Amino acid sequence: MADMQNKPVEDLNELLKVRREKLSALKESGNDPFIKTKYDFTDNAKEIKANFEAFEEKTVSVAGRIISRRIMGKASFVGFRDGDGDIQLYVRRDDVGEETYAAFKKWDIGDIVGVKGFVFKTQTGEISIHAQHIELLSKSLIPLPEKFHGLKDTDTRYRQRYVDLIVNPEVRETFIKRSKIIKSVRKTLDDVGYLEVETPVLNTIAGGASARPFITHHNTLDMDMYMRIATELPLKRLIVGGMNRVYEIGRIFRNEGMDTKHNPEFTTIEFYEAYTDYKGMMERTEAIIRNAAFAANGDYNVTFKGVDIDLQKPFARKTMAQAVLDVTGIDFESFAQDNEKAVSLAKEKHIEVQKGKETWGDVLVSFFDEFVEETLTQPTFIMDYPVEVSPLTKRKPEKPYLTERFELFILGTEYGNAYSELNDPIDQLERFKHQLMLRECGDEEANMLDDDFVTALEYGMPPTGGCGIGIDRLVMLLTGNESIRDVILFPTMKPIE
Repeated sequence: MADMQNKPVEDLNELLKVRREKLSALKESGNDPFIKTKYDFTDNAKEIKANFEAFEEKTVSVAGRIISRRIMGKASFVGFRDGDGDIQLYVRRDDVGEETYAAFKKWDIGDIVGVKGFVFKTQTGEISIHAQHIELLSKSLIPLPEKFHGLKDTDTRYRQRYVDLIVNPEVRETFIKRSKIIKSVRKTLDDVGYLEVETPVLNTIAGGASARPFITHHNTLDMDMYMRIATELPLKRLIVGGMNRVYEIGRIFRNEGMDTKHNPEFTTIEFYEAYTDYKGMMERTEAIIRNAAFAANGDYNVTFKGVDIDLQKPFARKTMAQAVLDVTGIDFESFAQDNEKAVSLAKEKHIEVQKGKETWGDVLVSFFDEFVEETLTQPTFIMDYPVEVSPLTKRKPEKPYLTERFELFILGTEYGNAYSELNDPIDQLERFKHQLMLRECGDEEANMLDDDFVTALEYGMPPTGGCGIGIDRLVMLLTGNESIRDVILFPTMKPIE
């Protein structure tokens, strides 16, 4: 309720008092609005306005909220908003009855009403509903904000998303598009034979990604557990079990920083397919993003941060070493695996090299992060990551110091991460051991050793391609929202003291 209308506290308290007095009067007269249990409506504002010729002069029934009103003696115009859009109501005493009209004039902006009447156009050409019956379905006890977008405390929109949705139709449209995007992602994979599955949120090992986990405690078992940081390892166990095409759309939890691209809990899709590789995942990824763009906007092109992005043409493909060479002029392939030269170059370019990461591969990634990532505007698959930063990825046969991995970048932001999955249990165990060494060196985001996953690989996993895409970032791109908080209904917020 803070800064609700930028009104003085005493004025706001008086408004709250008046509304509660109105509620008491309603209850005393036997008209308690909170007793209502059901209202049958058959139509919505958006459909009526979009198909006026079909609805003209026909009786409709709608339910929603009063958002404005002009009372003019024996008749009133009401701004009305339901779950789909806005429409004007025309309420006249002679049509709804003197008693109902007298009660109506005491209702408030924010109250929820049910209306039956016929559709017409006013003299000014506005499509409206001429009410023949109107009733109060629920009482609003707190006034709606007058200038919600003008609040200085901008995070009030996120803390009170319910109010944000009431007063800002464009916010509701974002989440309608989010739903369409997720449905499209599912359809794209379902149509080629993928099976949607669910895997555990609570785990005894935090695996499948480089991230700090949230830790919780299971009272009955008296043991600490981790909220999942990825769905990768359980899904690959299913590939071992013979479920050859699986995916999961689910919440992921990472105990990391918060900014416009990161929220501690977020949504991803991970999908895995037996008998393909990371190039096959590129084709799936393009299809997912392209189809989602059309589902949300009816177009394959989007504008984000003022830049036009073409999602229809094939995405660019470039190796990480080539991308670094193009931007910096430094050819890392010419001194591949020369750790000493790589570290020397890093010092020359004032790039910090962390303990345990004094390798050619780690330095190559640091150069990419520092100099290249922000230059990638149009969709680009950056391929062939060093083995040091890809503990779950199959090596390239011709260059075993690199892996068959890609990340998708658009406007300098990562949107997807995919591998030809490592299915050699001996190599996987050694990679896990390297991650343990990094943890001992203080890297809290390094992978933990998952013995059972290694055991699963020992039973035999077919060649497999896998990919993860951040749903929230994809929604940001396709809806034009520049903050992840604008595409998550209830983003993580620090409590108000």
